[in-house]
Order: sequence, then structure tokens, then C-alpha cells
Amino acid sequence: MATRRQEKVARIVKEAVSNAIAHHLNDPRISGFVSVTRVEMTADLRNANVYLSVFGSDEAGQNKAFTAITHAKSRIQSLLASQVQSKFCPVLHFYKDEKFKKTLEILNLIDQAAKEYKDKDLDEEDELMHE
Repeated sequence: MATRRQEKVARIVKEAVSNAIAHHLNDPRISGFVSVTRVEMTADLRNANVYLSVFGSDEAGQNKAFTAITHAKSRIQSLLASQVQSKFCPVLHFYKDEKFKKTLEILNLIDQAAKEYKDKDLDEEDELMHE
């Protein structure tokens, strides 16, 4: 479980990275909407695992955007350093957040199953009415 200090630094890092991506990166590969979904700090606060989701483009576009962000890591790191008031500025490590994608897949499966169940229910009802 994260300490209060880890949570506080994680919030600062999340806001700073979000701001940097939205306002300071002018890379044409970043299309769609990029969201920093969560940040996890190591116990010593020297490393930040930053999880990103890219919306509004296909898989190839999402990969390009993620690559562009990882290539801009040093720029984002320097912008973060100006906002973190600590002995050390955390080193950023970017990861694709697949949770949202998996959640959408599960919701689609549930919708599909519900539709199939409803269709089956209607078919059985029709059979009963025609008997």
C-alpha cells in the first residue's frame, strides 16, 4: 500500500506529465487523446511508473503516440523537475495501460451475451405463442 507521501508525489507527477503531454509536446505522431491513467511511485520516490491510455485512433496510431511520448521522456522529465520540490526528481517509466481496453472488451462481451440471451428468449416466446 502506498504511503501518503507516495500518493502526494504521484498526484504531482500525474498532473505534471498530463500537462506536459497536452501543452508542451508538438509531435504529429500524437493524435487522439492521451490520458495519464495512473502513476505508481517506488518506496524511495526515485522512480515513477506512468500508465498511459491513448484514445481516438487505431492501434497503429496509438503505438505511434506512445513511441512519441517515450522519445520525449527527457523533455517531460525536465518539465517535471521544475514542478517537483524534492531532493530528487523521479525518473519516469512509461507503460501502456491496458486496463481500459480490457474493460471495454469485457463490456462488449457482456452486451453481446445479453443480446444473444434476449434473442433466444424472444425465439422461445415466439415458439410458445405458435403452439
